Amino acid sequence: MGRVQSVVARANRKLTVRFAAILIASSSLVSMLFGFLRERLLNSYYYDSYPVGLDAYTAAFLLPDFMYFILVSGALSVTFIPVFNQRLAGGNKKSAWELSTSMVNLMAILTLCASILIIVFAEPLAYLLAPGFSEAGHALTVSMMRVIAVNPFLFAVATVIASIQQALSKFTFYVLAPIIYNIGIIIGILFFTGGINIFGWQVFEGGIMGVALGVVLGSIMQLVVSSVGLMGLGFDYRFKIHWKNKGFRKVLSLLPARSLDQGMDYVVSIVETNLASRMAEKTVRAYNQAMTLQMAPINLIGVAISTAAFPKMTERLAEGRLDLFRSELQTVLRFIIWLSLPVAIITFFTRGYLVNFINPRGDALMAGLLGALVLAILCRSVYYIAARTFYAQQDTKTPLYISFFSIGLNILLAIWFTMALNMGAYGLAWAQSIMAAVEVFTLFVIMVRRFPGLLNADFWNAVWRMASATGFMAIVSYAMVLLMPLQAGDQSSFYFTFPKFALIVSVSFAAYIALSRLLKLEEAEPIMKQVRRAFTGGVRG
Repeated sequence: MGRVQSVVARANRKLTVRFAAILIASSSLVSMLFGFLRERLLNSYYYDSYPVGLDAYTAAFLLPDFMYFILVSGALSVTFIPVFNQRLAGGNKKSAWELSTSMVNLMAILTLCASILIIVFAEPLAYLLAPGFSEAGHALTVSMMRVIAVNPFLFAVATVIASIQQALSKFTFYVLAPIIYNIGIIIGILFFTGGINIFGWQVFEGGIMGVALGVVLGSIMQLVVSSVGLMGLGFDYRFKIHWKNKGFRKVLSLLPARSLDQGMDYVVSIVETNLASRMAEKTVRAYNQAMTLQMAPINLIGVAISTAAFPKMTERLAEGRLDLFRSELQTVLRFIIWLSLPVAIITFFTRGYLVNFINPRGDALMAGLLGALVLAILCRSVYYIAARTFYAQQDTKTPLYISFFSIGLNILLAIWFTMALNMGAYGLAWAQSIMAAVEVFTLFVIMVRRFPGLLNADFWNAVWRMASATGFMAIVSYAMVLLMPLQAGDQSSFYFTFPKFALIVSVSFAAYIALSRLLKLEEAEPIMKQVRRAFTGGVRG
């Protein structure tokens, strides 16, 4: 036991913002790769042979995910962490731990009730989500939704635990959890879909329902790993809610606005699934997969960097250092834009390769949808740090009001594009991109007023140089794709497609970094320093 505690203690060392960002981005990449493997296996098994099943599986997640996001998820992390850090900075550890245990218990109770309600009302909810499904698709959606309904409860407890670790800048177990979750689903695909046999008794017949069991297994494994990370942090759990704790009351006052913000995002997903279910088979799955691919770079850049920077942002404000808050925020914002611009362009040109990674047979609709979502990659990456600017000030209402407007716009555009203009699934994708751009623009306008000098002339001059470097890089990326097109014979094998993709990305990024250095963008210097160090080290050796 002592050896386990020492290993956990070493893993739980406090990290700098830069190292934390690298760790989160690296683990997000690993998690993303496992996610791609998960989707590739699912598509290989069912995309052509059982499209109804895959559409039902995709739809079954919506309500459990909606309840988790509206009650917990980002709502908890951006409201809990600033208040928790305030208590620790003030030396009031007892209040901080009372706040933590109260949040664990409250979230567990709320999500357990939500899970029970989903199980009871799964049938009418499934009709509301996907009215265009066949009877077989509807029945399967109901069955899988009832299995996955346990997710909000398991995820809620794991998320509170992860938020404690995140607040203390201890990210090792925080970043392991999503990887473990994907491994659980992969186990379900590989082993549960063939049925479960115990001592000769067939306890489960298998099929796509085995994937739903894998989802539950992944959630349990994720909770166990998160809990191990609490060792040595001083967390004193009590089955009690400290209603009189001022920090707890403060979090409760902040939660509704952020919860509504998160929930509104999922309302869009529900509307999109409702509309897509009325289209051809595979449309629900194709759009969901395009959104998954779009979120990969957003998670690697926007979510990873803003998650790592957020605890430090709250600390600066708790210390009253508005000057450091402003300068560090501008640095982080510039770096996110510098990374997300070329990634968005490369995603557009290599969208066929990316689709091939999760669907070995390729899919023209999925690739086209990903192309229409490229603008959202840039805007959503920037959104996460822009929104956290307000959350660090314990202001959850401003992002909420902006979300109400932008999400309302998204829903109206989605209905107009798909039903009036007959754009099909492309209407959903373009509505997403337009909404993301409007949301970030509005946040920037308010940030300029609240923090004079944050987005100054130097900032916009740097952004212009980044855009110029990206424009030149786009020519290089396009030329590379022309030289190495995705051929029909390649599509069956990852080993043929990945080397081409890696070469296109490598040459494109090399050109971008060289152009960034030529245009004197400071963001390129740390990378160039590492390259020079590696080269000189190799020469000396």
